[in-house]
Amino acid sequence: MMHTHTHPPLSSSSTHRYAVSVRWEREYEEEHNRRSKPICTGTAEDFHTCCCCCSRRVGSMFFLMETRDGSPIIVAGPCWPFCTFVTLPLILLCSALVSYFVVFNKNSGLPSWFGAVYLPFLAMTLISLFCVSCRDPGLLERVTDEEAGHGGWFWNEQVGSFRPPGAMYCRECKVLIQDYDHLCPWTGTGIGRGNLWAFKWFVVSINILCYFSIALVAYFLLSGLGKR
Repeated sequence: MMHTHTHPPLSSSSTHRYAVSVRWEREYEEEHNRRSKPICTGTAEDFHTCCCCCSRRVGSMFFLMETRDGSPIIVAGPCWPFCTFVTLPLILLCSALVSYFVVFNKNSGLPSWFGAVYLPFLAMTLISLFCVSCRDPGLLERVTDEEAGHGGWFWNEQVGSFRPPGAMYCRECKVLIQDYDHLCPWTGTGIGRGNLWAFKWFVVSINILCYFSIALVAYFLLSGLGKR
């Protein structure tokens, strides 16, 4: 027997009703209907509430910027703190140290044009990270029409919606994502159809930057030993 129950959207100004976790949706509504709300819960929710207070929440995804019809432009995933305070500082700090002590060091013996090669690799890595972390991974809207079941779609009880082939529910994101691949804590979000190519671009660029940096440091150290 097919289920046809629907759930109201969390924002009346939005025309998009995304397939979010039914359980999360119920808990979200109960929390907002409480007269007395705890100021501090001692969980990660306090961090989300403090830093993403102006964003619209869809499951564990945060819409930082969206169009008038509710389509996300800039999205933050459930692991955005790890990406912001671990991944990004690691890239910037390591690159800054290599740039200061090796690339732009006059005593390193490297040609000056190395800076014109190294900095674009760094920029490419940061841009690709932004495209992965802040792009819609492929969020799907809730579909409860039984005709979708006859068209090869499958019912997903977790979100109370039919899902097309290839779509999967992400427990961390608490949403249905088209062509869901995995959750990447380093980029802070789920990887799906919307940001898969950007994720591959990030993996390639971060590896190039990493090995390039190691090669520069190794050259600097070996050349220093040779001068002694």
